Amino acid sequence: MSPTLLPLADTPAIDASATAFVLLCSSLVLLMTPGLALFYGGMTRAKSVLNMMMMSFGAMGVVGVIYVLWGYSMSFGGANIGGIIGNPFENFGLKGVVGDATGATLDANGTAVIDVFGSGAWIPEVLFVGFQLTFAIITVALISGAIADRVKFSTWLVFSAFWVTLAYFPIAHMVWGGGLLSGSADGISAMIFGATDGAANILPIDFAGGTVVHINAGMAGLVLALIVGKRLGFGKTAMRPHNVPLVMLGAGLLWFGWFGFNAGSELAADGVASLVWVNTTVATCAAILGWLVVEKLRDGHATSVGAASGVVAGLVAITPACGALSPLGSIVLGAVAGVLAALAVGLKFRFGYDDSLDVVGVHLVAGIWGTVGAGLLATSGGLFYGDGPKQLVVQIVIALASIVVSGIVTAIIGLALKATMGWRITDDDEVAGIDQGEHAESGYDLVSRGGRLGTTSSGALSHDARHHDELTSEGVKA
Repeated sequence: MSPTLLPLADTPAIDASATAFVLLCSSLVLLMTPGLALFYGGMTRAKSVLNMMMMSFGAMGVVGVIYVLWGYSMSFGGANIGGIIGNPFENFGLKGVVGDATGATLDANGTAVIDVFGSGAWIPEVLFVGFQLTFAIITVALISGAIADRVKFSTWLVFSAFWVTLAYFPIAHMVWGGGLLSGSADGISAMIFGATDGAANILPIDFAGGTVVHINAGMAGLVLALIVGKRLGFGKTAMRPHNVPLVMLGAGLLWFGWFGFNAGSELAADGVASLVWVNTTVATCAAILGWLVVEKLRDGHATSVGAASGVVAGLVAITPACGALSPLGSIVLGAVAGVLAALAVGLKFRFGYDDSLDVVGVHLVAGIWGTVGAGLLATSGGLFYGDGPKQLVVQIVIALASIVVSGIVTAIIGLALKATMGWRITDDDEVAGIDQGEHAESGYDLVSRGGRLGTTSSGALSHDARHHDELTSEGVKA
């Protein structure tokens, strides 16, 4: 976007309803990261829960600051450097957005504003910054699930800063900021199928972040899992979720916040946002069923963790396509996503990579399917609606481009940090529990509360408590 200063007589007025809607949706998306912390935290072993949750909160701290400094400018600044990135200095520290708003479009009170997709619904530009900031945060946090239990917290924070700068911001610019993967006349789609009146004839479909968020994070998770290596005992020791109710609570919060993620991307409370809400809901419902059917047929049981994972798979898949499908198409997309993701989570055992919490199986696989599936099921342009293969070709191209960019950038950053700071904690810390080694804390104080795992009347540890500590220190039951 390139805001311009309007004459006072033409000064726009802020649309109160659109502004309130985006404020609410921004808050919902921000809630998703603590929700993810609960989801991921419950999926780990008891000795790793705090570190897992801290990785999400750490991402909030790092990315929130960076986005204001140069992230917004790199993603949505007016300059378009090679179709890959915006000028990081153009809006550095939100220059031109708040404070000195020279060159921006201002309302009567001097607030920099932007038009929502040319609809005439003006919202404060700083609000759009806040909304996009929450997307950047959750994307980085998603990656952490692939490397649970075994990496230095300090290395993770440094990685977060470099990765959001060199991978997330460029892909966000390419897809949403008028770059190579957008519908601009200079984008790849226009190069393949031509452009008319400054826009590609076939507009890429990514309504809320299939490429920018999920393919990007999923591919990064795969690369990091390969660079960091397997957990001690992977494939030999059972590493079950320690708190399934926490997993389901986290999934519920993610689903709730996702309405801000998807419907909020319309930036206005209108008919499209309403359709997106319904599509997001029914696709997720169908994905739960798809995942549970696979589990029942394959394993003989439909599990709670499977239902929670199906929620996330459906949400991931519908994210890029939610504004382009009908509710019936969304049900199909979600059901297939649930099946594919349920099958894909087993790939790590077949190929021997340790994607701890199935970031690859859920986010990468369902993200690719949702992005490509839009080329099949979009009511306008979709192959299944008789509009030919052009939309499908564009969707495949933007998915592949996101995979390549994310994979290469993550590999460079990951290997550089491995050679300098190092990724792995010590074997002793990993066995005893990363929570103690990295944070000097425990998620659960089972001894001091007394009772069966408490103290005797003399203050000494009971036999059960001593036995529990021995098992925990050996890494057997923690």
